[in-house]
Amino acid sequence: MARRIMKRTVCAKSIFELWGHGRSAGELYASLKNYPMDKMLPYLQPDSTYKIRIHTFNKTLTQAQKIKKIDALEFLPFNGKVNLKNPEHVFWILEDYGMDPNNVPEEPFDLYFGRWIADGQRELIESYSVKKRHFIGNTSMDACLSFIMANHGRVKPNDIVYDPFVGTGGLLISSAHFGAYVCGTDIDYNTIHGLGKASRKNQKWRGPDENIRANLRQYGLEKYYLDALVSDSSRPVWRKGMLFDAIITDPPYGIREATRRTGSQKESVKSAERSTENHIFISSNYHLSDIFFDLLKFAAEYLVMGGRLVYWLPIYRPEYTEEIIPRHPCLKLISNCEQMLSSHTSRRLITMEKVKEYKDQDQNSYLLDDQYMPYRGHNSFREKYFSGVTKRIAKEEKDNQK
Repeated sequence: MARRIMKRTVCAKSIFELWGHGRSAGELYASLKNYPMDKMLPYLQPDSTYKIRIHTFNKTLTQAQKIKKIDALEFLPFNGKVNLKNPEHVFWILEDYGMDPNNVPEEPFDLYFGRWIADGQRELIESYSVKKRHFIGNTSMDACLSFIMANHGRVKPNDIVYDPFVGTGGLLISSAHFGAYVCGTDIDYNTIHGLGKASRKNQKWRGPDENIRANLRQYGLEKYYLDALVSDSSRPVWRKGMLFDAIITDPPYGIREATRRTGSQKESVKSAERSTENHIFISSNYHLSDIFFDLLKFAAEYLVMGGRLVYWLPIYRPEYTEEIIPRHPCLKLISNCEQMLSSHTSRRLITMEKVKEYKDQDQNSYLLDDQYMPYRGHNSFREKYFSGVTKRIAKEEKDNQK
């Protein structure tokens, strides 16, 4: 089970079976002597090979110091042979010297000894870095966060994963890495087709190989790419039925990308009076409240039972309460994790699971109540975000004048 977790996670570096812990070398050795011998012996047999490694946090040890610490463990019944290149079992001494690089203590605050089980997938952050990616945009998702979202969505081989605000397809890549077939939609024609101005510095226009398909091809994942369509998420184009195993997305907040949907010149405030004439050619403001509740309604209708919706919700922190998290009777809230953006704003990674089949009576169950007031205004989050930025700049200017 531990190895299966570590094959997926980008948040953990390694996992160990802890044999001993102490706040000094003496405490560590006493802890090791109290560890049950029957749990140690299977890994200390004469026909086995092993090696011992030392890792220090916030301090560098000389080779002589490392050897001295390893030799001090001679009281443990290591009966196997040392093999530094390809051992069967690897044991680690971990020493924690705190977090302050300017005040490193002589002795560690904590010492640990254990058997290495597995490493996490931290290398994926570098190998899938957006810095090396063919096609990026202003809001391309960080590789680490993309894999975290795929894990929250429990993406597995042969799933179908959908992103209704696909952009440059960053969230599709992490899902395809885990063997899922991926597709998406976006209202921006230029982004879907890889046209227009480039987002990279010192590059004016996008090249011929800058598109979502090329991104998946770059990582050897093109076979998992179904397609990306120019489409408005407020007007679903899909046939009725449960189509997707996971919906993983990062809706626009109106900061780096505008919140838009298709409209018409005859469009009225009342949705019942909307006209479809010429609506493709005209875009109108898409209120944040409408974005999130359209998203929840779509997930309730198109997710398979047990499927997951994973998305980012922007928050103005002084006004945040649990009650403003959008809800739907067909979706159960699984997790709510915060990522700080500034002192007054953050975004929350919301994970929901479909637990009830969508019925026609659920169609309007997402309508706004009073607790959702912070999301009613199209520009409310944008205004609050930039009001904080303006105040900070003014404060810095005032401090510089003193």
